[in-house]
Amino acid sequence: MARVGTPEAAGAGTRGVPFAKIALALAAVVGLVVLGRAAGDHIPAFARWVDGLGYWGPLVYIAGYIVAVVAFAPASLLTLAGGAIFGVAAGTAYVFVAATVGSSLAFLVSRYLARGWVEAKVADSERFAAIDRAVGHEGRKIVFLLRLSPVFPFNLLNYALGLTRVRFADYLVASLGMLPGTLLYVYSGKVAGDVAALAGGAPAERGAGGTLVLVVGLAATIVVTTLVTRIARRALAEATGAPES
Repeated sequence: MARVGTPEAAGAGTRGVPFAKIALALAAVVGLVVLGRAAGDHIPAFARWVDGLGYWGPLVYIAGYIVAVVAFAPASLLTLAGGAIFGVAAGTAYVFVAATVGSSLAFLVSRYLARGWVEAKVADSERFAAIDRAVGHEGRKIVFLLRLSPVFPFNLLNYALGLTRVRFADYLVASLGMLPGTLLYVYSGKVAGDVAALAGGAPAERGAGGTLVLVVGLAATIVVTTLVTRIARRALAEATGAPES
């Protein structure tokens, strides 16, 4: 792979591609970013709407989450909402499926449609340059570690990895690294929902005792996720040769 930000890299990304196609792809991505930022303020309302859709709720939630990931909207809020709406088990499953599909679409857009735009976003990042070199040797392992301990914002990382030489199949398998963080956010959303219900005087699903158990479980999840993240960050620093952050 040509080094990001160099004329060779730009040429490799645009060689043989009509200018009109590049311009259209860039306009589409910019439009998605603008839409995503505007939609961020409406995510709480979207979550309340999904909660009232019954059987259609999970499908609409997953579709909305996928759009949010591709459009750079703050998916973390939707992840918390998933826990409050669907509970820990179902919420984790729905979020994981949606995040995997959304991140995969962003990866493919970056690799085949918007390479130049993404290159401009990461051109001056020494950290990404180190990751790019490491991915060339151990793609699946590095992407898995990045998912466990993201050194890039989630949405940008999805697009940035499209510039690397990692195979799409490896990228997809490495999505399993998102599970610990997903579980933590979903668990947090579930606890927040139960606490809010109790504070508002409404009976929580499991009562005060059940909510206390959830809080203790959340604390344990935080501890485990923190340990996993530290181990992953250390392993990633060793693999890329970059300083641990």
